[in-house]
Amino acid sequence: MYLTRRNIGMVVAPLLALLVWLLTPMLEHQARLVATIMAFCLVFWMAEVIPLSMTAFLGVLLAVMLGVAEVETAFQNLGHPIILLFIGSFLLARSMTRHGLDKRIALFILSQPFFQQSLFRLFLGFSFISFVLSMWVSNSVTVAMLLPLMLGVTQLVCPPEQTGKSSAVYFLLGIAYSASIGGVSTIIGSPPNLIGVNYLAQQGIRIDFLQWMYLALPVSLSMYGFLLLYMRYFLRKSDYNQQVVQAYVEKHQQQREKLRKGEVVTMGVFTLAVVLWLAPGVFNLFGMEEAYAFMSAYFAESTVAVLAALLLFLIPPGQETGGAGTLIAEDLVKIDWDTILLFGGGMALGQLVVTSGLADVIGRSITSFIDPNQQVLLVLVLVFLVLMLTEVSSNTAIAITFVPIIIGVLHGLGLPLLYPVLGAVLACSMAFMLPVATPPNAIVYGSRQVPIGQMVRTGAILNLVATLLITAWMMLYMLV
Repeated sequence: MYLTRRNIGMVVAPLLALLVWLLTPMLEHQARLVATIMAFCLVFWMAEVIPLSMTAFLGVLLAVMLGVAEVETAFQNLGHPIILLFIGSFLLARSMTRHGLDKRIALFILSQPFFQQSLFRLFLGFSFISFVLSMWVSNSVTVAMLLPLMLGVTQLVCPPEQTGKSSAVYFLLGIAYSASIGGVSTIIGSPPNLIGVNYLAQQGIRIDFLQWMYLALPVSLSMYGFLLLYMRYFLRKSDYNQQVVQAYVEKHQQQREKLRKGEVVTMGVFTLAVVLWLAPGVFNLFGMEEAYAFMSAYFAESTVAVLAALLLFLIPPGQETGGAGTLIAEDLVKIDWDTILLFGGGMALGQLVVTSGLADVIGRSITSFIDPNQQVLLVLVLVFLVLMLTEVSSNTAIAITFVPIIIGVLHGLGLPLLYPVLGAVLACSMAFMLPVATPPNAIVYGSRQVPIGQMVRTGAILNLVATLLITAWMMLYMLV
């Protein structure tokens, strides 16, 4: 048998689960079982023994078989409204890709003279596209959409025979990092955001779309600003040929001169969805309570996402799809179902951590070592711990596993939940050192253009800065 990561995981998982069971006789029976199951699943996630979503289902199945959960309620999270939000937003992104709207947006920005003046400005253009798009569609989808265009440009401006060949690595890392950073700006930008909002809602703390942006956007903008300064340091000595870029852009613009109806429909539906997502928060901001209550009840984020997806299936883009809708049945199988199922199964596991009392037990244990008056240190430790754990596992899996535990810690200390939990959730998307940490990292690493050593070296500084920035913003919010 080959000593692969998968095979190691299959051996370590049951051994770690057994060890947890033997070391926790002081726990209540159900909490002890959940701790054992979570240890098993955590190894499976980290080693990717089976698809991440199937690991979540395996954990729930074990909980049912061991009597921790009732089969009638164990899988209810698959019908959670946030699942519908995932599906709708992924279908919106799929429509952008299908009709080429993503490439048109990229080419429009890159055709502007400002971005063509230097290699850094060209990087600014790509990273800005990645940052903004990832606010509204999944960060993994954003990078997947931009990667082919990115590879084409870097082959022109960073050929292997030139001294500036290494700049291609920073371009690829830049779009990945920008997508991760931009993805924290909105509820729908990254799976951990949705997980955090759902857990806070279970504690009676509701955050609408605009409130999330109000809290998270300053963090993402400050981190993006540092990323630009950081990447400028690496790119300033690289060679650059502006004429080559201009020729590339002109060629692709000529091929896509006329705006197609599919792009128009997609942009219209996308704009409608954004307006409806933002409307409740705007009404709440201006004290329009009746309008806010109406929009929250009848146009929740998940409802709007499904409505947008249905409109894309209903509205035909002329003759481009033979009279069918802007999206067709085949598009349904091309969205990221693994993430959707991981979220549903993982939320069920996270709920078990809470209902079994395991989160409170862990929380009380940690509180015995922490002074509740040292809130800065507490937030710093939580953010750094989550960020580094995300480096070796899925950010979605870490959010599912550790947010309930953090809530238990805060309950044990008698501290407010919102800002420490928000900081931990943001940290889940701010891991930059390893491919497994976030989907954008994995996608650009999969291009085989980014050496793992260079990703680790580049990401280490960003990890440290992200920890400090998130902590600083959370403390500022707590003081205001």
